[in-house]
Amino acid sequence: NEMSQGHGDRIALENDLRRAAERGELELVYQPQVSAARRRMLGVEALLRWRHPTLGVIDPPRFLALAEDAGFIHLVSDWVLDEACRQIARWHSANHRGLRMSVNLSPREFERDDIVDRVTAAINAHGLPAGTLEVEITENLLLQDVERVIDKVRTLRGRGVRVAIDDFGTRYSSLNYLRQFPVSSIKIDQSFIRDLGSDVGAAAIVSAFIGIAEGFDLQLVAEGVE
Repeated sequence: NEMSQGHGDRIALENDLRRAAERGELELVYQPQVSAARRRMLGVEALLRWRHPTLGVIDPPRFLALAEDAGFIHLVSDWVLDEACRQIARWHSANHRGLRMSVNLSPREFERDDIVDRVTAAINAHGLPAGTLEVEITENLLLQDVERVIDKVRTLRGRGVRVAIDDFGTRYSSLNYLRQFPVSSIKIDQSFIRDLGSDVGAAAIVSAFIGIAEGFDLQLVAEGVE
């Protein structure tokens, strides 16, 4: 029946994903982060792609949810961390020393006790200064078992790793967590940027985010300016 067929397809896709890295099917593409004030590139965000041999490019939310539910998201994260650090080390050795690398981590990673050590290990394996890497977390993570998450974020920051809140303003937007979490950046979701110039409300929200960033001495990244 359709239900068992769907379950079988899911299991097959899970098994394919487990082997995707060793088969060379995973790749990172890089989106520039440009300073408006200095008119130059400060870094890049690594975006994961899976090119399945028969299904083509699979939407990241779909296959990442699959890895989370099946309990092997840490294997995908380790591949991403290693590949991102390898690439930024290449760029540094090619004289682009100031560039930073931004990597998204699943909220599930912060349920694991080893996440800080794994991030640090990837940085050290490629001989990078810790501040080269920025880890992106989502707002809803900040409301899950907050004390445990805060400890991990503080430890990452203590080791020099930068931490950004992704899609700021789209979920909970509790300003209280900005007092608790030693984050270095907030990223304005592209839905607000897209409506600038046509929506007075969007402009007011973006102005408020700018004020928040300045007040907390955070770097502000706007998504979707491309």
